[in-house]
Amino acid sequence: MASLTIPTGDTTYTEKVQAVKIRLESSIPASLRLSSSILADFPLDVTGIPQLCGLLTSSELAITELDATTVCKRIAEGNLSAVEVVTAFGKRAAVAHQLTQCLTDYFLDEGIAQAQELDEYYKREGKVIGPLHGLPVSIKDHMPIKGRWGSGGFLSNLELSKEDCDMTAILRQLGAVFYVKTNQPQGIFALESTSFYGRTLNPHNLHLTPGGSSGGEGALIAMKGSCIGVGSDVGGSIRAPSAHCGIYGICPTALTMPTHDYIWYQNGQDGVHLSTGPMCRSAQDMATFLQALASTEPHLLDPKLIPLSFDLPDLSQRKLRVGIMTHDQTVVPHPPTSRALQLAREKLSAAPNLEVVDYQAYDHAVGYALAHEMYMEDGGKTFRRMLKEGGEDILPLGGWVTGLQPIKDHDAIEMWQLHDKRDSFRRAYSDYWNKIGCDVVLCPPFAGTASRHDTAKYWSYTAIWNLLDYPGAVFPTGLKVDPAIDEVPPSYAALGDKDLENYKLYADDPSVFKGAPISLQLVAKRFNDGLLLAALNVIEGIVKG
Repeated sequence: MASLTIPTGDTTYTEKVQAVKIRLESSIPASLRLSSSILADFPLDVTGIPQLCGLLTSSELAITELDATTVCKRIAEGNLSAVEVVTAFGKRAAVAHQLTQCLTDYFLDEGIAQAQELDEYYKREGKVIGPLHGLPVSIKDHMPIKGRWGSGGFLSNLELSKEDCDMTAILRQLGAVFYVKTNQPQGIFALESTSFYGRTLNPHNLHLTPGGSSGGEGALIAMKGSCIGVGSDVGGSIRAPSAHCGIYGICPTALTMPTHDYIWYQNGQDGVHLSTGPMCRSAQDMATFLQALASTEPHLLDPKLIPLSFDLPDLSQRKLRVGIMTHDQTVVPHPPTSRALQLAREKLSAAPNLEVVDYQAYDHAVGYALAHEMYMEDGGKTFRRMLKEGGEDILPLGGWVTGLQPIKDHDAIEMWQLHDKRDSFRRAYSDYWNKIGCDVVLCPPFAGTASRHDTAKYWSYTAIWNLLDYPGAVFPTGLKVDPAIDEVPPSYAALGDKDLENYKLYADDPSVFKGAPISLQLVAKRFNDGLLLAALNVIEGIVKG
């Protein structure tokens, strides 16, 4: 069994958490339990265990190798049934959880019942109910599914949801099938995923984190217990776990995808807007998901949403101008990420259909500081109150976030001033981007690959784009950390204290990171999500070609 590390708390908290754990673990049937011999001795990389454990048939294993777009196509053609598909992914999800502690709720029986209704509809009507007919979709814990458990990252706001949120209601309307919910961190506010459910582990290397806050999704999809899931992102929470787990993920322009009725504890906070989007197994899956959701016109349901087309423009008739940002002028990424970015530069520079330019980060330290100050404009008071109400002790990364300087409890005038600084920064950054004239910027998604647990304290490579509300997508390069290649530079001149701290995380023992996936991030300006997806198709093909 994976590590069951959980936060500590008072007696009432401990008793409630124990009941929560029993409820979750008992939901996985005995028929899907890994053997004691496997649990007693498994490698650091557990991604191969589903094929070897004997719990899935060969046809089920084949189904779980498919991406979401292909699953939808085969169901629509009548080559797969919805029941077959959710059963296969549900069984593999049970295996994934026993190895990585990625789930918070498991309800395969409900998923199968929902899939049976869809199969009956298909048989009766001869067509699918919607573009996602029969597609199993995993859901992050704070997104309500009617009748299932969810929380905002604290024991004090754990609930049995009475209704679907807008996201899950629309997905259900499109034909999606629900069967699991996934882990997130305390307060949904860390690039790590440790909550009262336990600590989620990275399936490529159990010594490392899958990232956060959508880390349960990252681990589950990397284990192929899901082909697509829904994450949320206000500082890197889709992109960091996607990068760490070697999968695809996009943080769309905020307020374009439904978020109404997500379980949260800072409702009305709009210094940095939450975004929500897919985490999946292919670039095409991101477009499939976003286009399907957009087709329902969710802005007509929720007036705060902005209507946006996610159609991909044709880039075949012009050169794509790609900026390459090697670092943010504050922290240089670890050698594996720098290696991947350099290889990408070489391949892209040789491509006839691209123009590659250097992109120097524009005042990212200033923007990063603004973002962190706006994450908790009340000085972390609400975060600490939620802990107190549940009798829950704060975790190391929660303590780090709420203890950041210059974090303070802002009054109304101070909030206006802070938001004015944000808007001025956004204008200055836009002017800078326009002057360089990039279509997209290729950059690191994190200051390294997947990190050791409780060390992910530098969010700037993702949070800066949340502040600007620039959509960003992460994709795997196909490379992995190899300490024999990714050597520590013999002499290193740190850019400052933060850079030195990050450098030591890798330099102290590069072998810890062996086998971690290496991913890259592509960013476009606000509302250019379709361009971002189209550019990713071009760039990924060259980088991995």
